[in-house]
Amino acid sequence: MSSKTDIAQSSAEALRYPWEQHPGPEEVVEIRPGVLWARLKLPFRLNHVNIYLLADGDGYAMIDAGFGNEETIEAWTRLFDGPLKGINITRLIVTHSHPDHVGLAGWVVERFDCPLVMSQVEYLQSVYHQNRGTDERREAQRLFFRRHGMDESLTEKLLGRGQDYLKRVSVLPPSYRRISHGDEVVIGTRRFKVITGGGHALDQVMLYCADDKLFLSADQVLSKISPNVSVWAVEPDQNSLGEYLASLASLTTTLPYDLLVLPGHGVPFYGLKTRIKQLADHHEERCRLIAEACREVPQTSRALVPVVFNKHVLDEHQMGFAAGELVAHVNYMIVEGRLTAETRDGVLQFRTT
Repeated sequence: MSSKTDIAQSSAEALRYPWEQHPGPEEVVEIRPGVLWARLKLPFRLNHVNIYLLADGDGYAMIDAGFGNEETIEAWTRLFDGPLKGINITRLIVTHSHPDHVGLAGWVVERFDCPLVMSQVEYLQSVYHQNRGTDERREAQRLFFRRHGMDESLTEKLLGRGQDYLKRVSVLPPSYRRISHGDEVVIGTRRFKVITGGGHALDQVMLYCADDKLFLSADQVLSKISPNVSVWAVEPDQNSLGEYLASLASLTTTLPYDLLVLPGHGVPFYGLKTRIKQLADHHEERCRLIAEACREVPQTSRALVPVVFNKHVLDEHQMGFAAGELVAHVNYMIVEGRLTAETRDGVLQFRTT
């Protein structure tokens, strides 16, 4: 027989979505007193990013800035002329270096004359993305894709449109304020603990308010999709999936059940630990598919992409993410002793141990 404690815990673990409808393009939703939610469009399959505004003295702290294009500037202008008319942005906290989050940071900071707040690694990674288009870096990327079995035609596509999104960032402010894992940040009347985690980004910032049971999870824990976890040419042997799974395990052991989770994409939800288990199981299933495919005949990363990503036809942008994520899985499985790697004619091939 289940005890009352068991039933209460099971209820706390259940996935629930209090807001099935997201804010419209000129709307802002109040999630809690002094916690506002806006949603901006993105020009690819993941077609939106969430922005949160936290009451902060005589204004609001903004969490993330949106993509660095004219459409996002127009969307922000409509919001600041409409439901957010007259508000002041006291600081911009950017969770990580991807252009849908940091892209318009320079524009926001200039408009409101407010400080940019980031983890050190993510700020420097943002600077790297803005200056990565040298011939030497393109050649390193080309060799990385070729080493994983991508042919010349696909490699050129990945180096073109597949990487263009990284350029969609306004000029970053030349200075920032650093926040680090374990810091306590006071925003208005709320105190947040800074939690950082790797995998999706190198040192992604999450914010946890124990008193209000709020967790701003950025892209580390999303409500209905799996965040991309990839490996790229700049660190070809990185175990990003291992870092991501370690971060999820840490969140499971350190955070309570009954949090309202505010993710970077999707809708707010309850059931953090259930969602974390789903994400971990999702990656284990991908590892299982890879192990099965490599059991009889060694396979390249290119050959394994359709084994794992078989639900949609991938364009160049999506193929770039799929390739990076596939490499993340084989790197993880090598570290775990589940695959071995050998090089044939300059191309890596993987076999199940």
